[in-house]
Amino acid sequence: MASKQDKISELSLELGLAMSEMKSRLRQRIQACVNEYDPDLSVELVEILGLLSRNDGINQQEIANKVSKDKSSITYLINSLVKRELVERVAYKNDRRNKQIFLTLQGKEVVKTIYPWALELYKKAAGDLHEDEINNALLLVKKMTANLE
Repeated sequence: MASKQDKISELSLELGLAMSEMKSRLRQRIQACVNEYDPDLSVELVEILGLLSRNDGINQQEIANKVSKDKSSITYLINSLVKRELVERVAYKNDRRNKQIFLTLQGKEVVKTIYPWALELYKKAAGDLHEDEINNALLLVKKMTANLE
C-alpha cells in the first residue's frame, strides 16, 4: 500500500506533467497566431517582449531568471531582438558592463498587437474557472517551486 508521501509525490508528478502539457499547448497556439503576424518571431522572443512590456529596463540576468533560460540563450535572443530593432541595450551609468534592456517604439507596437492574442488564449484556457481557483493554483505552484530552491 502506498504511503501518504508516495501519493503526494505521484500527485505532484501528475501536476507537473499537466502544467507542462498546458504550457506546450499554449506555446503552440501562440506560435500559430504569431506566425500569421510575423513568421520570423518565435514564442521565446514574444515572451521576452511581453516581459519587457511589464518590466522595461531590467537586465539580461533578470530576464534569464524570469523566463527560466540560461544567460547565453538570453544573449542570443536579445541580440536577435536588437537586430530587429525591437529592443535596445542601455548601459547603467555606474557600471557600463551591465546593460538594461528596453523596448523600442517598434517593440512596443509588436507587443500592442500580439499581447491581446496571448491574453485571449489564456482566457480560453481559464474557461469557467473563478479568480480564487486561479489564485489558489498560482500560490500552490509558487510554493512548490520555492520548495525546490
